[in-house]
Amino acid sequence: MSDAALPKEPSLHDLYRDHRGWLENWLRRRLGNSCDAADLSQDTFLRVLASSQRIADLHEPRAYLLTVGRRLLSNFYQRRSLEQAYLAALATLPEASVPSPEQRWLLLEALQAIDELLDGLPRAVRRAFLWSQLEGLTYQHIAERLKVSERTVKRYMAQAYEHCLLVDL
Repeated sequence: MSDAALPKEPSLHDLYRDHRGWLENWLRRRLGNSCDAADLSQDTFLRVLASSQRIADLHEPRAYLLTVGRRLLSNFYQRRSLEQAYLAALATLPEASVPSPEQRWLLLEALQAIDELLDGLPRAVRRAFLWSQLEGLTYQHIAERLKVSERTVKRYMAQAYEHCLLVDL
């Protein structure tokens, strides 16, 4: 049998050509914005490219793309929420204390990096870590807020520190 007669293994190019428009439309309906939808669509395919998942092994490519796209969409909303919270906090500062646009950009990038670093941790662990590090709360105060024992907070903190040490930057 010649090479020409063998069925061609699907490639990323084929996946992109066949499903990009569908994925972008799905994202546009959720975002209400074609620019962000196009960006997230591209990011989805970049994630597929970077993953160890073989294109040929995808029996349901749209389901796979939807899973990756949903995760990116969730990250997008988290980043937007983080940015809005930061801007709201800035609005409460006296004018003399407001950072310059360059400083704001650097702070937002740092906040997003921290958010990405903590991605994957359970919500309670993230909260405990952030309250401890950003607000300086004691483990007792964190335990009261989370309605858990102080020992659980210590376990959460150990989990968060371990996660930060092991994450691949």
